[in-house]
Amino acid sequence: MFDLSYLIEILASFFAVVVVLTLHEFAHAYVAYRCGDYTPKLNGRLSLNPLRHFDLVGLICFTLVGFGWAKPVPINPNNFKKYRLGLGLTACAGVVVNYICAFVFYPFVLLIINFMPQIAFVTDFLYYLFLSLYSFSLSFCVFNLLPFYPLDGFRLVDALNRRRGKIYRFLRQYGYYILLFLIIESFICNIFVRMGISQMDYFNILGWIMQFATKYLGFPILAVWGLAFGMPVGELWGLLLW
Repeated sequence: MFDLSYLIEILASFFAVVVVLTLHEFAHAYVAYRCGDYTPKLNGRLSLNPLRHFDLVGLICFTLVGFGWAKPVPINPNNFKKYRLGLGLTACAGVVVNYICAFVFYPFVLLIINFMPQIAFVTDFLYYLFLSLYSFSLSFCVFNLLPFYPLDGFRLVDALNRRRGKIYRFLRQYGYYILLFLIIESFICNIFVRMGISQMDYFNILGWIMQFATKYLGFPILAVWGLAFGMPVGELWGLLLW
């Protein structure tokens, strides 16, 4: 029998991924442009058009595992008015915008739960949409802080690191492959867990990192909006997707 509710959840999740990835990459392009580098604009990346930002492999990974990336925004740090400052601000822009978005999107989840009347399919779609916008924004923020190329964490290392030592060269050369390994390993562990082999969850390296980081980064958001809506933080944990 066809499960319409599952289709609604998948559709809402897809729209959430589109919004989260687009805002993340636009933030990089906009900050780089404001810091004096016109490269993102010349390459068509100073845009809110999602098609300009998608990376096929990253999008597939995001769809399958919940972790992924978009096409890196091309920049030329030599164009920045202040080299180190411009590089650092550009590297941080995406994750900062994602965290702000997570804070902005979450109260809509509570508004839908507490005040929106039940309308066939519409209420469920909006609930899953804003819940996915919140959880994906937060998880994408955390994921991009990992110091592996081409993620923002590596760009931040690049901005703060004056010397190009062995660790930097290793992350630059092999970071992409380490990242793919972690994503594939997480995907395989999730498959075994769904098959009933729950012990494989202990070997999900990326999953443990994401759960730990999102729990503590998400706590201030839940605390603020929980206080505003008169709901304890413990009750809000049960609404999350991860």
